[in-house]
Amino acid sequence: MGSILEFLKQSGFYQLFTTGFPDWLKTVAMIALACCLLYLAIVKKFEPMLLLPIAFGMLLTNLPGANLYHPGLFEGGHVAWEGFSDKAGLIDYLYLGVKLGIYPCLIFLGVGAMTDFGPLIANPKSLFLGAAAQAGIFIAFIGAKLLGFADGVAASIGIIGGADGPTAIFVTSKLAPEYLGSIAIAAYSYMALVPLIQPPVMKLLTTRKERQIVMQQLRPVSSTEKIVFPIVVTIFTALLVPSAASLVGMLMLGNLLRESGVVDRLSKTAQNELMNIVTIFLGISVGATATANMFLRLDTLGIFAMGVCAFIFGTAGGVLLGKLMCWLTRGKINPLIGSAGVSAVPMAARVSQVVGQKENPSNFLLMHAMGPNVAGVIGSAIAAGVFLALFN
Repeated sequence: MGSILEFLKQSGFYQLFTTGFPDWLKTVAMIALACCLLYLAIVKKFEPMLLLPIAFGMLLTNLPGANLYHPGLFEGGHVAWEGFSDKAGLIDYLYLGVKLGIYPCLIFLGVGAMTDFGPLIANPKSLFLGAAAQAGIFIAFIGAKLLGFADGVAASIGIIGGADGPTAIFVTSKLAPEYLGSIAIAAYSYMALVPLIQPPVMKLLTTRKERQIVMQQLRPVSSTEKIVFPIVVTIFTALLVPSAASLVGMLMLGNLLRESGVVDRLSKTAQNELMNIVTIFLGISVGATATANMFLRLDTLGIFAMGVCAFIFGTAGGVLLGKLMCWLTRGKINPLIGSAGVSAVPMAARVSQVVGQKENPSNFLLMHAMGPNVAGVIGSAIAAGVFLALFN
């Protein structure tokens, strides 16, 4: 009988209801929230590739008695290596890939291998549209500061506006690791809502005539240009913002694997097997940081509020510069492609295409929008490097 009682005391049910109120209620709320996120990922298909493992990581970390993740091992921005020998759980070891900045960089390697920079090379002016769309990052940073967030936390919140989940995770793991779960969930939730958030802003800032503009076909891009481009961008970016070298460097390495044509096996591995494995580990690790004590607080509401503001102002920044370029070129640029600069590849470019085609069924903006779209990926990585240089 004593053995049975001891077993029951070790069960999660016993630990849940002996923690006292309101701790057990917080735990139940987090488990319920994790299940809601799983529903959104599986049924509604909201960024399922990362939202599903993030939600499951959140579920695992909040199960009483599981002891898979211990926030105490990573307090103060440092790793308590001495505690790993007798205390660490499975997710503690997986989380090291986030803490040491490994997973986000490997994700960028895969993204680079899957990305065609041809539209950006063919129309270099789209680089400015990608840069303008990063305005949401800095506006959200200022807004977060006004709400009372510290510099590092405000910078991490601002990066949500880049619509680039791995970049947001990379910056947050360095500057505000205690907010990693909240910021990652906000970033991927809003990325999934890009088709709902962007069109009203795009229509508000453009006229019907502007949305109907048909752009000229892009020029062909040679293989030599595609090979030289990632090398030049890596050198220039690393010299300009050294702290962004790890993200941009891995992005460009992945693209060079793709465009060089001599390492097809490596390119396919980066796009598929490696990308998939790292995505699983990254999602579970990030989700595990969303413990009840860190997630169920008023700060989380501020993070989500600033996140949506970042998306709105980022979209507006790209569209407004698109309007200016439209005026300067006497109607040769459709301002809608500026909204794609938020770097949610290729979702934002598809939104530009859909909105433009509703106004003019013969209009095809997708390839034109891919220029600012991939420029936004580079821009958000550079913005991340700026924040890391200032606050890390």
